[in-house]
Amino acid sequence: MKFYDCSTAPSPRRARIFIAEKKLSVETIEVDLARNEQLSPAFRAVNPRCTVPVLVLDDGTTLTENQGIAAYLDAAFPEPPLLGRSPAERGLVANWNARCELEGLWAVAECFRNRSKGLANRAITGPRDFAQIPELAERGRARAEEFLLTLDERLRDSPYLAGEFFSMADITALCVVDFASWIKLIVPDSYTGLLRWRARVGERPSSRL
Repeated sequence: MKFYDCSTAPSPRRARIFIAEKKLSVETIEVDLARNEQLSPAFRAVNPRCTVPVLVLDDGTTLTENQGIAAYLDAAFPEPPLLGRSPAERGLVANWNARCELEGLWAVAECFRNRSKGLANRAITGPRDFAQIPELAERGRARAEEFLLTLDERLRDSPYLAGEFFSMADITALCVVDFASWIKLIVPDSYTGLLRWRARVGERPSSRL
């Protein structure tokens, strides 16, 4: 397998942590997003969407989305199960992972990409340029603030998002919380559930990738 990564970006970090939790050694190719290597003809041949992560399987199958990469790796390498074991667990992981993406990751990205000077014409990832909309930066931050509260409320009653076990949902939430610092959004001291969970997942070696 070949894994196309960018060590500074939150989205491929999710796949990188997933791979590490599976204790897999995968050939990694760094794509420098700061230099727009994702837009180069060479990388477009790998992924026409010009995004990372990308996992190319041994048979040439190309997976360009975190959910696809996770589904393949959890099926091909079942231990430890990061998408759940029972139907209920799998449902909870999928449910919370989706919420972390839609309510958290995309909210922070909406804020960051619509106000960062270096992304003046790159407000949306992909092969096409899109202008920034300042109002979306404000909305994104408000959405992200609301989602941190959602995480805290859930994690006051549960050690991990899907219950008693670490999962893909926690990987996505970890990347959301850390990515939020890019927009100067820090978890308040009063969010004891979220802070306790962040300390717990921070003890995992994969969290430092």
